Amino acid sequence: MLKGVLIDLSGVLYSGSRALPGATDAVRRLRSEGLAVRFLTNSTRRPKRTLVDRLRAFGVDLAPDELFTPAAAACDWLARHGHAPHLLIHPDLGEDFADTDTTGPEAVVLGDAGRFFTYEALNTAFRKIEAGAPLLALAANRVFRDADGKLSLDAGAFVAALEHASGKTALLFGKPAPGFFAAAAASMGAGMAEVAMIGDDAEADIAGALDAGAALAVLVRTGKYREGDETRFAPNPSMVADGIGDAVDALLV
Repeated sequence: MLKGVLIDLSGVLYSGSRALPGATDAVRRLRSEGLAVRFLTNSTRRPKRTLVDRLRAFGVDLAPDELFTPAAAACDWLARHGHAPHLLIHPDLGEDFADTDTTGPEAVVLGDAGRFFTYEALNTAFRKIEAGAPLLALAANRVFRDADGKLSLDAGAFVAALEHASGKTALLFGKPAPGFFAAAAASMGAGMAEVAMIGDDAEADIAGALDAGAALAVLVRTGKYREGDETRFAPNPSMVADGIGDAVDALLV
C-alpha cells in the first residue's frame, strides 16, 4: 500500500508558464485518496519561494515544506559541516543561500548558472576545489527542456568538467541522490518502499527513485521525455504514462 507520491515539477506539472493538462486535478485526486504528496525538483535557477508561488498560481495547493529543493539540502549540509558557500549558481537562486554562515572554510556550490557559467567563474571554482574545497553539486542533470521547446545543457556537464579537472568527486544533492528521495518520504512518515515517484526524467527521477527503493516510478511522456527513454536507463520505469493525469490514474487503480 502506498502512503505517498513524489512528483517532479517542470515537465510534469507545468511547462514554462503554463500548467500541463490535468496537473491540478491530479494532485487534488491524490490528496482526496488519502495519499501524502511531496514535490521534488532539481530546478536551481529559481528560489524556492518563486516555485511555491508558481505552483499556487497554477492552482496546486501546497505548503512550502512539501517542496524539496537541492538548495535547501545543500544549506543543511553547509550548516552541519561548518562550511561557507562559494556560489557558482544563477543569481536568482542567491536568496536561498542568504542565511548561510560566511565564516567557515569554503565549499563550492554549483547549480544551473546558465549564461553565468563563464570560463572565469568555472576556473575560480576549480582553483578552490584544487585547494581543498568540497564540490557540492545541486544537481547533475544532463539536459532540460528550455523555454524555446528545445533541449539545453543542464548543470551536469559543468559538474563533470570540474570533477574531470580536479580529480575530485562532487557531493550530489537533489535527484538522483538517494538521501534526497528518502528525506521527502520520511517527511510523510513513510519509507521509500511505501512511495511512488512521477517524473519526466528517466535517469534522475525514475531510475534514481527506484535505486533509492521506491515501490513504483512512473515515467510521463511530457517535458524532457524522448522516444526510447523507457529503456535508456536502468532500472526501467514501472509504468509509462502520457501525462500526469494518466500517471495518477495508474497509481489509483
